[in-house]
Amino acid sequence: MSAPSRFPLVAIAILATACHHQSSSADPPAARRLHRIDVHTHIAPDGIGNALRLMNEWGIDGMVNLSGMYPGPPRNPLGRQLAAAAQSGGRIAVFTTPDFHLVRLRPDYGVAMAAQLTEAHRLGAIGLKITKGLGLGYPAPDGEHLLTVDDPGLDPLFERAGELNMPVAIHVGDPKAFWQPATPDNERWDELQAHPDWSFASGVPSWQAIYDAFERRVARHPKTTFIAVHFGDDPEDPDNVARMLDRYPNFFLDTAARVPEIGRHPQDKMRRFFQKYQDRILFGTDTGVGPDQEDMMYGSNGAEPPTRADEVRFFTETWRYFETLDRQFESPTPIQGRWKIDGVGLPESVLRKIYFDNAVRLLRWRPTGS
Repeated sequence: MSAPSRFPLVAIAILATACHHQSSSADPPAARRLHRIDVHTHIAPDGIGNALRLMNEWGIDGMVNLSGMYPGPPRNPLGRQLAAAAQSGGRIAVFTTPDFHLVRLRPDYGVAMAAQLTEAHRLGAIGLKITKGLGLGYPAPDGEHLLTVDDPGLDPLFERAGELNMPVAIHVGDPKAFWQPATPDNERWDELQAHPDWSFASGVPSWQAIYDAFERRVARHPKTTFIAVHFGDDPEDPDNVARMLDRYPNFFLDTAARVPEIGRHPQDKMRRFFQKYQDRILFGTDTGVGPDQEDMMYGSNGAEPPTRADEVRFFTETWRYFETLDRQFESPTPIQGRWKIDGVGLPESVLRKIYFDNAVRLLRWRPTGS
C-alpha cells in the first residue's frame, strides 16, 4: 500500500495546526481502518485517561503497558497497574517486571522470581518485561559484579515464562553510540547531553559482550518467546537481527523508539527486511504516558518537557515511515539523531500483520472493540 501523494501536505498542515493550537485535535494521516496494537508503552496508573486519548486520536486500538511491576507486599504495584488498566475497558494489557532485589535477598532468586511470575499471571499480566538494567545495572549476588543477561540463576524465571505462554519483552544494551565518548563528535550528543547517565563509555561490559550473553539466553530457552525490543536490540545492524531471526524461531522484535535508526538504512533493504520477516515483527513506540502533556515521552525526551507539536510529529512521522515511500523527512524523534529518514511504504497485507495480527497471535490478547 503506497501512501496518497497528498500525504506530505497533510502532515505539514497537521504539524502547523498543532504548533499554533496546542490543545486542538488532529486526525492522523494514516488510514484509520488499519487496526493497531502498540506493544511497547509505559503508562502511569494515573495516565489511563491520557492513554485512551492518544489511542482514540491516533488510531491505536490497544496498548501494552510494559511497566506493570511485580505482585506482592507491601504495596502490590502490579495490582495497582492492573486495576488502572481495567479502567480502559479492555484496551490496555499489562506485562509484569521481576523484582531484582531478590537477587541479593535469596540464594534461590530465580525460583522466587518464577513463583512471582506465576502469581502475576494469575492476577492478569500477559507477559514479562526485562529492562536494560539486566547486564547494565542490577548487581549480582556478590554485590560486586553486574548480573549478566545469561546468569544461570535466572533460568527458572525464563523457563516459567515459556511454561505460562508469557512472551518476554527484553531490552538489552542500548544504542551503540552510548558506548562512545560523550563529546560533540558523538552522533547521539543531543540525547547524551540531556541524559548523561546514558553514557556507558566506562564501567560496564561492552555492547557486544551484553548482546552475546543475550543470544545465549535466547538459545537456552527454545520454548520461551522473546520479543527483542527496540528492533531486536540492534537497530544499527539489521543483518545481525536477520541472523537472529533466522537462527532462533522463538525470537521476535518490536519497532519501539527505533524508527529514527532503522530509517537511516537503505529504503529497499529495509522494505525487503519487513516483507521477509513480516510474521516476526510487532509495532511499538515506547511512548511514556502520564496524566499531562509534560509527563509524556515520545521514544526519547530532551531536557524540556515534550509539547503537543512533539506528539503530532511523533505519530505523524511514524505512520509516514511505515506507510509511505517518502524520502529524507524528519524522524519521529529528532533528538535521537540529526539525520533524515526514508519510509518503507509497506503493503497493506504486511502492515496488518505488523500493526495488529502478530501481536494478537503472540500475546493471545485482542483489545476490546477491535
